Order: sequence, then C-alpha cells, then structure tokens
Amino acid sequence: MIPGNQISCKFCHLVFIPKAHMTMATTAVPTATNPFLIGHGLPPFDQFQADQVEPAVAQLIGNLTTALESLEQTMTPTWEGLAAPLTKLSEQLGWTWSVLGHLMGVKNSPELRAAYEAVQPALVEFATRLSQSKVFYNGFKQLAEEPTLSLAQRRIVDAAIRDAELSGVGLEGETKQQFNQIQQQLAELGTQFSNHVLDATKAFSLTLTTQEEIAGLPPSLLSLAAQAAREAGDTDATADAGPWRITLDIPSYGPFLKHSRRRELREKLYRAYINRASSGELDNSPLIEKTLTLRKQQAQLLGFETYADLSIARKMAPSVAAVEALMEELRSASYDAAVKELDDLRVFAKGQNAPAADDLKQWDVPFWAERMRETEFDLNDEELRPYFPLPQVLDGLFGLASRLFGVTITAADGQAPVWHPDVRYFAITNASGEPTAYFYLDPYSRPAEKRGGAWMDECVVRAHTDPDAPVRLPVAYLVCNQSPPVDGKPSLMTFREVETLFHEFGHGLQHMLTQVDYPGAAGINNVEWDAVELPSQFMENWCYDRSTLFKMARHYETGAPLPEADYQKLLAARNFMTGNAILRQVNFGWLDIALHSSYDPKGAETVWDVRNRLAQKTAVLPPLAEDAFLCSFGHIFAGGYAAGYYSYFWAEVLSADAFAAFEEAGIDNEAAVQKTGQRFRDTVLALGGSRHPMEVFHAFRGREPSTEALLHHRGLKAA
Repeated sequence: MIPGNQISCKFCHLVFIPKAHMTMATTAVPTATNPFLIGHGLPPFDQFQADQVEPAVAQLIGNLTTALESLEQTMTPTWEGLAAPLTKLSEQLGWTWSVLGHLMGVKNSPELRAAYEAVQPALVEFATRLSQSKVFYNGFKQLAEEPTLSLAQRRIVDAAIRDAELSGVGLEGETKQQFNQIQQQLAELGTQFSNHVLDATKAFSLTLTTQEEIAGLPPSLLSLAAQAAREAGDTDATADAGPWRITLDIPSYGPFLKHSRRRELREKLYRAYINRASSGELDNSPLIEKTLTLRKQQAQLLGFETYADLSIARKMAPSVAAVEALMEELRSASYDAAVKELDDLRVFAKGQNAPAADDLKQWDVPFWAERMRETEFDLNDEELRPYFPLPQVLDGLFGLASRLFGVTITAADGQAPVWHPDVRYFAITNASGEPTAYFYLDPYSRPAEKRGGAWMDECVVRAHTDPDAPVRLPVAYLVCNQSPPVDGKPSLMTFREVETLFHEFGHGLQHMLTQVDYPGAAGINNVEWDAVELPSQFMENWCYDRSTLFKMARHYETGAPLPEADYQKLLAARNFMTGNAILRQVNFGWLDIALHSSYDPKGAETVWDVRNRLAQKTAVLPPLAEDAFLCSFGHIFAGGYAAGYYSYFWAEVLSADAFAAFEEAGIDNEAAVQKTGQRFRDTVLALGGSRHPMEVFHAFRGREPSTEALLHHRGLKAA
C-alpha cells in the first residue's frame, strides 16, 4: 500500500498513526502474546479480546514509526527502494487495523468501541504523517519518471502522488495544522455517526400480543419475531401464540411494511425507521452539520471550491457537472413512469376499498405495491422463500462462478478460526485444482452486535513480489444481513436477499480473482470508487438467468424445482415499480452531490431545505416534514460514499452494458457464455486497479459504455 492510497472496500478504510502521540494504556495484555500483533495470514478470531487493542496498537505504531523514520533517511527513488518497503510497512499496520475494523462491523460491543475510539486519534495522526511525508512524495515524483515501470506500477505511483497532494503534502504552517485537525475531527464524527445509527436501530422495537395486531404477517416473519421476543426475554414466545417483537432490522422491518394490514402500526414503524438517530443522545443532526462544514473547509484548504470537487478528483467521473448530467438523464427517463406507477397503485388500492386510497402515504406504498404485485403477476415473495434456502442458493452461485470463470468453490469450514458459529469458510480453486483464493461468509442478521447492510471487505490481499516465494492468495470477507434460520428451518431467503448475496459475491470475485501481483493495485485497490460496483451489479443480473436460477431454486423440503410459471412471473415482475426505485436512488445521489457542492453550511438554507428542494423533482411522493433519514444515511456520513453515492448508477451503466455482452453472445449458448466469461475474468476481474476503469471496460467490451443497456434492463426503454 502506498501513502494516501487507502485500501477500500464498501465501508472500511485502513489508516496509519505515529508513536509520538500515543497516550493509550499498555499494560492490559502482554504484547508478546497479543494476537493483534501477528501481522500476517488469517486472523485468529478465537483469540481476540477488546483489552488487547490498545497495547497492540501502541507497540505496533512505535515500531512502525521507527521504521518510517529510517526509511525516510535511507530511501532511494526506485521501486525497490521506496514503493516496496513502504508497502511492507503499511501492510503491517493494515493487518491489525483491518481486523479491528472488521470486528467493529460484525461483533460490536461497548468494550470494543471504547478501545477503537481510544486508538483512532493516534491512527489518524499516523495516517496523516505518512501521507504528508515530503521525502516519500518527492521520491514518488522522481520514480514517476522511470521508464521501466510496468502499467500496474505506474498506476500505483501516480495514485501515490495524487493522494499525497490530496492529503495535504503541500500545506505548511497553520494551514497544515488546520487540515490535520479536520482529519481528526472527521474520523471521530464518522465513528460517532455509525455508532448512533446502530444504537438507534437496536433501541426501538414493537411488541405485538394479539392476533389482530399480526393480521397479514407471513409465517416467516412471525417465526422471526417470536425468536426476537425470546432473545429479548420472553422465553415462551412462539410463532403461533406470540408475543412477537418487530424491530428496525431489515429482515423484520421490510416484511412488516409489505404485509401488515394494520395501517397505524405500519405508520408507527415507518416513522421510527426514518427518524433513527435524530433525537436525544443519539442525534446525528449536529454531526451532519459539523461534517459538511469540515469537509468544505478541508477541500478549500487544498484549493478546491467544494468537497464534491475534491472527491471526484479520485474518481472516474470527470466533474460534478457530469454526475449531475447522469442524474438528470435517469431522472427524466424514470419520472413519468414513477408518476404513473403511483397513480396505478392508487387506482388499485381504491379498487380494494382501501380507505386511504386517495391519500397514500409512505407506509402504504410497500403494502399496496405488494398486493398489486401479487394480483398482477400472481407472485408472492413469501411463497417463494421455500425455494431459496441458503445452501441451495450457494450451490447455484458457485455453479455460476464455475460456468463463467472456470473456478471451483468448496467448503473449507474448520480451516480458519471464525468470529461467530454461523460464519462459513470457502476455498476457490482453478481448473487445475490449485488454490486461488479463500473467503469467509457471514450471512445472517445479528442486530445486537452487527452493523446493518451488506458488504465485502479484504482480509488478505494478493501479492507476488518475490519470484522465489509463492503467491500470497487473497482472502475476502463477505457479510450480509439476511433472514437467519428460524424454528429448525434453514435460512429461507427472499429474492432480494438472493440478489444481495450475488452482489457482494461480485465484489469478492474482483478481490479474489485478480492477477495483479502488487497489493496497491490488486483486486479493488486503486480502482476508482465509481467503478468499483461494476462486478457486483453485474452479478445481480444472473439471478434472472434460467440456468442459474433453476440450479438454486429448489424447495428446501421436497427438492422440487421452482415451477416454470413462477420463473416467468419473476421475469415479468422484475421491473415492477422500477420508475420509483430509480427515482429514489437518483434522489439519494443528487442530494449527496448537492450537499457536498452547492450547499453552504453557513447559508440560510438547511440540509432539510436542500432535501425538500430536490425532492420536488426527484420524488413523486414528497417526504414527510419530519423525515430525518439523513441522520441514518451512513453511506455518505460514515461509509466512504461522500459525494460518491452516484457511483451505484455510474457503475450500473458499466455493469448493464457488460451483461449485455453476454446477451449479445447468446445467454443459451454455453460456448459463447464461457468465452465471454473468460474475457470478463481476464479484464474486469483480473486487472483490478492496474489500469484505468475505462481502459479495462474497453478491453472487455471493445468500446466505451452506453446508458442504453441500463435503461433497457430497467424497463425504461424498449430493446
């Protein structure tokens, strides 16, 4: 890893910190036996304790500070004299910090939080010291003139120079001091924001005790709600008799909004969800204002007008204007469709004698959309669940990986320590049976300790810089929050949960099938942020592929395949309410850009004013006045997507066009599919960050991308 070039996955960033400012306790655990100091290989998750964090980081940073100072004195502006030793240095801390960040996401606790918050200031300070080293910066400037660098090496060197400049290497005196203080403050604010969302999500629950209160709820949700009640202390709770505990965790919240016939309860749950972390001790409102103010100051210290300009300097999109142009193209393509969808929904609800048909609210739309979907397509998500047990879905997913990319995936449980009994471990081998990569899978929701959402993260990054040593094989974390096993049944997945698993596996494939030998450009490293979603969104398309679907869609009890009629219904319903779905994401992306470009924290307009102004053109159903969803918008305030949420659409243009290559070759032509899959593997998956994303896409597709495929796949333009 090169200074300033953070190893990035969807939510995690590695940072580096100096001994001089360490004030942490060092007596809790003997450092000689501290597992956080191993620094390489698979983490011993069965050994980690929160009280080991502070002494480990203190000792490690002390050692690395000495190494850093020594390298500054002895550095030569060559790959072996600068880039290689700096990568080794940063990877030592990267291993420890990656483990800690991962545990914060999947096994959060008050003790771990305290340790994390104790070491974070020092880590940020060391990161700043490293990225602002003028010795290394000048060394990379000289190294950039070396004509013998490979394409991957040159990309890494260029990124190191760019990131050093964007990290304040050129600042001096008070300006530099101010910039560094902002770095510290932003890191603390991001951690606080994330913790508040987790705590606010856990803090709310709705306990139901009567048959009238559970009217419409499917058996799967009743089982999950009874299990949640038992975990909360109602030890005698059952799916049949209750009580039932509904939470803001998505496997509970989502089905409740879709199926509960009690409008007042849907409203109560919806309002609780959109107002998470917006009041009391967990209020994120002041954190939002502070964050936006500091980000703007940070950007201006570096010579940018706005934080959006600073953010896009690292991305594929050429400008804020280009992002806004894409948002407008998608908005104009979807708005009329969204209006018609809601009009049709009102007509449908009125036909069902719904009292609220003429005044549908946000908590009504999921319910009536599900009823309309059931009526129009004779399709019920809950009835499909038995056909998507997790083990069978994994078989289908792994079969697809074999079909497209020529790899074999097998269980390797027991070969690596895990952080929870539900976590699985898998091996990937190539056509010759040789190991290529490994990955962990943590599939189930655990709201008491696990962050919501789904993500891929790096455990070990591929490396092969010593020709006399074997390749260091990559290892990935794949984390989801799907419905857990309940009442002796396996995890029966909704189709959306199936899509989410495919999505995260796509991220994992780019990490695991890379052929780049340098960690700084292997897998997702050094891939521009707005291109990193290409493989993940590409994989989602295969959920609708006949061959893939019928290999995984089998009834968990009988083994019977999904009926053909249901498959056709899935295809027909694929783009149901797609206008509203696109418009919703456009709203998020545009709001993110606006808050980081045109919004003035010192002006008369509030963030909520910006939200309301944009909603006039990006929302058919205006948000409630009290809607505080920004207070839980972790992607942009705690998750690395600041001025970058548009990336999902930017990358979807690429992913839809990439999948279109398979359609053009013939989805039912196995030889063509395998040939195209190999080309996708050799380019998009193999090249990682060693080439610019547009070059990689061109190498696969033979041309630049077009929005035509996206609009077609979304049902907004005829084929």
